[in-house]
Amino acid sequence: MKGATFTPVFRKFIISYLIVLLLPNISGYFTYRAAIDAALSSSIENSRILLNQSKEILETRLKEVETFTKQLAINQDLTKLVSEKMTGDTYNVYGLWKMSRDISNYNRTNDFLQNFYIYLKNYNVVITPESVFFRPEHFYVGNHYEDLSFTQWEESILKSTHEFVSFPLQAYTRGNVQTSVITFVQSLPLNSFNNPKATVVVTIDEQKIRHLLESMSSHNGGWAFITNPNGSTMVSQGIEQSEIKKLFHVPSGQAGDQERIENGMLLISIKSGTTGWLYTAGIPEKSIKEKADQIKYATWIFTAVTLIVGLLIIVLLAYRNSAPITQLISVFKELSGLEPLSSKNEYVFLAGNISKLITNNKQLEAELDKQLPLLRDAFIKRLLAGEFLSLQEIEAVSLQTGIKLNAENGYVGLIKINGYSRMDSEEIIHELSLARLAIKPLLSETELKLLLTDWGSDKIAFLYLLGEGEVIGENSRFEQQLLQLTESAYSQYRMTISIAIGGSYQTLRDISKSFDEAQQAMDAVYTGEKRISWYKETVSESAMYYYPIDTQQRLLNTLKAGEIDEGLRILDQVFSRNFSGRELSYEMKQQFISELKGTLLKLLDQKPFQDEKFSETVKHQIAQVQPMDDVDQLRVSFVLIMKEICNVIAKKKNDYNNETIYAIKLHVENEYTNSDLSIYQIVESVKRPEKFISHLFKEQTGENLSDYLERVRIDKATVLLMENQRTIDEIAVMVGYNSGHSFRRAFKRVKGVSPTVFRQTSD
Repeated sequence: MKGATFTPVFRKFIISYLIVLLLPNISGYFTYRAAIDAALSSSIENSRILLNQSKEILETRLKEVETFTKQLAINQDLTKLVSEKMTGDTYNVYGLWKMSRDISNYNRTNDFLQNFYIYLKNYNVVITPESVFFRPEHFYVGNHYEDLSFTQWEESILKSTHEFVSFPLQAYTRGNVQTSVITFVQSLPLNSFNNPKATVVVTIDEQKIRHLLESMSSHNGGWAFITNPNGSTMVSQGIEQSEIKKLFHVPSGQAGDQERIENGMLLISIKSGTTGWLYTAGIPEKSIKEKADQIKYATWIFTAVTLIVGLLIIVLLAYRNSAPITQLISVFKELSGLEPLSSKNEYVFLAGNISKLITNNKQLEAELDKQLPLLRDAFIKRLLAGEFLSLQEIEAVSLQTGIKLNAENGYVGLIKINGYSRMDSEEIIHELSLARLAIKPLLSETELKLLLTDWGSDKIAFLYLLGEGEVIGENSRFEQQLLQLTESAYSQYRMTISIAIGGSYQTLRDISKSFDEAQQAMDAVYTGEKRISWYKETVSESAMYYYPIDTQQRLLNTLKAGEIDEGLRILDQVFSRNFSGRELSYEMKQQFISELKGTLLKLLDQKPFQDEKFSETVKHQIAQVQPMDDVDQLRVSFVLIMKEICNVIAKKKNDYNNETIYAIKLHVENEYTNSDLSIYQIVESVKRPEKFISHLFKEQTGENLSDYLERVRIDKATVLLMENQRTIDEIAVMVGYNSGHSFRRAFKRVKGVSPTVFRQTSD
């Protein structure tokens, strides 16, 4: 240590280390005061991380469930089954069996999909991965909610429209096992509004979701639960429902309101932006204080150990750190010609190589300058390909390459060397390379300032930035310069070239769009006919009408169902696509109008239009529509025809529905005394599908068919009770009930009082 012990650097290190050793004693008190806050923050953060991890895992699994329902929505086999019409009692047994087999593999990747089923409205069947239930009642026997009757389950789950709706935790029976489930329901097809054709129902056992919250319940003896936006508990772990209801100050989960202490528990909540669910975890406050005490003891022990050990190593550290610095100072003194070196160490090597590092750095800068043209070319290629994600990124790379993009509007073009249809030999590729090299000097001779890059073997792409107030087009300076380029290429090298120019871009982000348009314009160039091709010219020459087959079928089905509003919306969409912002040639307009007329004529040949007089009248109206009419007149003509067609359909449907409702009520009136009378038998009397009849009756009368049957029986029973000539059990049998007990329950459900009380109060 001799020689470096008493140097000024050594003494400064001694003083510095002494100050550092004293700081723990001074800061110990403040550390203790901050320990509780630090422990609280740590616990909150750790718990929030655990809670957020559980939320993300759960939402990912639920997203897979939602994706599964969407996959079913585009499943061709299921779409076919949903669209089929059931003829009498004939089922597509093979199709239903195949669908059951096909969906049996979904639950292997996500245990949330272990229990799901699909309800088909047209067949009134329930499909599961294990079987097909041709009567929903049979499925309901082994799979039902404890608080929902069959009718309630059928109406609220199977027949209602759902857009991936979640139902809170409910008691559920699966086979002989009692459990609780969360239910997710999706109607098919997607966005089916009030007319779903199928329903996908996924039931997830509470234990499967509760498992994701175990990390919170086992963390510091806490608990966790999840509630939906309505405040209903979806699932809980480590806490009972009764205890959850006692919590009055649960955080909202929004920013600034995610943690709170209540009754000795730290409450942390996170609200999901996807589902709107609130994830809440509780941590005992005492566990937080235990961590604070641990930090306090660790702080004082660390302080004492630091003092003792620090005093022992302070001298060694001061020497080891001061000696190299002293030597480095000596090196700089020697380089400056002051004092000679007396000893060496590793810093001498470092000092000796500083000049080499500077030299190498200059050589590296020179190499980068050589690579600058390649970087500029790569920048232009990326700009044309649209690979930049933001304007800031474009500006940053522009500064690095030295390319100044002063203007934000301009044009992108392509120069193609003609006469090379095949480029499969090295000789042709080499020849094209020489041709490109010959064209570039010709471009530099023009007055145009272009950014150039090779594009493929036979093309050169260029970017032209417009000057202030400059406009280019036919006979402009820009076009004249390009025409001069084509003439120079031919006169000097006997080379023919074609030039294609895209549309104008208004921002740097639209350069790639203009380049794509230039490529489309180049594809439309006929070699030898045009030397310069503008994108706007090729678009106007190739306009085709828009009326795809799926739109035709959608319009046909919509009008056949009498849905005039949707039909008019489709018509407006088609007219807008064909006549707004584009101009069809007369031939294209004629073909489009003929296609649209053909759609309406197809509709008149179908079953609802057996009235020959009406059909001939509408056909005559369709024939009167002529392509030479203006667009507004054409739209008005088609609207009037479509409304007339839909009015006829609506009237036929209304008449038939009224007859059906009357037949149902008459059958109930005649057969209500039959205890075996069921909805199925009522439906059989009118020869229509059960689901259709149930929906129609509800729509026309405002009540369910089963409720109507029950009301008729109870009304008849009310008259008999007021006569007071028969016992309650006798009346029960007379109005169609098998037992007095079931009659009493039904009577109280409808009238609000028991039959006995009603009889007593009516006397």
